[in-house]
Amino acid sequence: MQRPFSALYIKIIFAPLQHYWKCMTNAIKRLAGQTAIYGVSSIVGRLLNYLLVPLYTNYFLTHEFGVITEIYSYVAILIVILTHGMETAFFRFSEQNLNQKNSVFGTSLFSVLTLSGVFVIFTTVFSSDIAALMRYPDHPEYVLWFGIIIGLDAVMSIPFARLRAENRPILFATVKLVGIGVNIALVVFFIVGCPWLVKNAPSYIVSWVQSFYNPEIGVGYVFISNLASSVIIGFMLLPVILRSGFKVSISIWKTMIVYAIPLLIAGLAGVLNEALDKILLKYMLPADIAMSQLGIYGACYRVSVLMVLFTQAFRFAAEPFFFAEYKNENAKALYARVMKVFVVTCLFIFLGIMLYMDIIQYFIGSDFREGLQVVPILLMAHIFLGIYFNLSIWYKLTGQTRFGAYIAVIGAFITIVLNIMLIPVLGYMGSAWAHLFCNFSMTLISWYWGKKYYHVKYDIPRIFLFMVAALVLFWLHGLIPEIHRIVGWIISAFILAVFAFSVWVIDAEARETLKPLLFRISNRFKPLR
Repeated sequence: MQRPFSALYIKIIFAPLQHYWKCMTNAIKRLAGQTAIYGVSSIVGRLLNYLLVPLYTNYFLTHEFGVITEIYSYVAILIVILTHGMETAFFRFSEQNLNQKNSVFGTSLFSVLTLSGVFVIFTTVFSSDIAALMRYPDHPEYVLWFGIIIGLDAVMSIPFARLRAENRPILFATVKLVGIGVNIALVVFFIVGCPWLVKNAPSYIVSWVQSFYNPEIGVGYVFISNLASSVIIGFMLLPVILRSGFKVSISIWKTMIVYAIPLLIAGLAGVLNEALDKILLKYMLPADIAMSQLGIYGACYRVSVLMVLFTQAFRFAAEPFFFAEYKNENAKALYARVMKVFVVTCLFIFLGIMLYMDIIQYFIGSDFREGLQVVPILLMAHIFLGIYFNLSIWYKLTGQTRFGAYIAVIGAFITIVLNIMLIPVLGYMGSAWAHLFCNFSMTLISWYWGKKYYHVKYDIPRIFLFMVAALVLFWLHGLIPEIHRIVGWIISAFILAVFAFSVWVIDAEARETLKPLLFRISNRFKPLR
């Protein structure tokens, strides 16, 4: 029987559309799958580190935790300098030069290795002078240890990037998790195990522990554990380095460095936006409270780490994914859809953290909880930073990385100015607001410039609507008087369900993405016939 013309016409019209949606959904599924695997190392690994926060905030005083917060802020800044944009340059040029992947890898590794070697020698020779400048004159070993840690971590970023480019997330996650496991095990051993053994173990065990354990080192054992972890990761990644033959090309390096230097400026300005406030707090608050306030702010900053973990795992998977999809005809529509899925996921995380803060607050010690008021501000700041990362793909794909430098420098300027203005008045609350305003400003600037050079039609109205809905639900939750804890948890779950239902009703793409998943779940729960 011949089909009616209208039915055939509809099939002809909608078949390409169905194929388009299928390709889009499969691409997003692939990105989600890789994000999940990379998340094993970044999210699960950092969650394990996150579980050390109760240990730190209960075993260390607020000013001691301030030392940890400050040192790791310097680490974040210095690693960006030593890697000098070579991670992203490696992705770009390995995709463009498929026949020269080994040369691109060896060249980027050589560049980072050379700069890192100079840095390690410098910090080793001048460790005492640097420690005095940092107001740790009695602990030059901190500088020595972290010089090696930073150098190793910078060099290892290139073989890690190669694993990502080769779509080998399992090996990537395995190496990361082993390093994290070693770090955590040593931290627990030195901070908890050794003091307990000294007090409770037989004399021969006490003598053995005292042969290498010195309680006066204190927070230094956190740094020693990190050093051991970095060394082990270096050994595990040696096969990835050696199998390339370590080919170096000066001509490739010259091309890569031109591409990478703007990324270095952008990355440095970006990390200053994230880390500089913790350094400024030490020097801008009164000396008698500065380290304590820094410790409180640093601990509460860790509470917002769940958002950071998701955005980092997404970044690991998304950067090579965006480059790989660039040549596809539906790339821009795919990027727009990814953005919406990303924002909705972040808003779920925001609501999940804030609606269950009565539980999450116990992850930090009681002396640190006075700073929890910064958490919602920091969470929104992290969301905008993630949105900015999604937007920034326009200048990476088009090779106009100088715009990334411009935006990041503007953001760094805003961060510095606002912190200088607000810290003396609001303390660490001023730093939190500076974070939010800086990330929002960079997002706005990148979106505006991106429209001109690589226009992606992001669904701004719905994204804005989802953000407003999440903030309104959070505000309404705050109006609920204190009731029985279990009832409160049920209400929080109901609010999350309301948000999910709102997304489902408002957005057709969300329904198209979720329908196959819900269909499979419903089938699994069907009774056997």
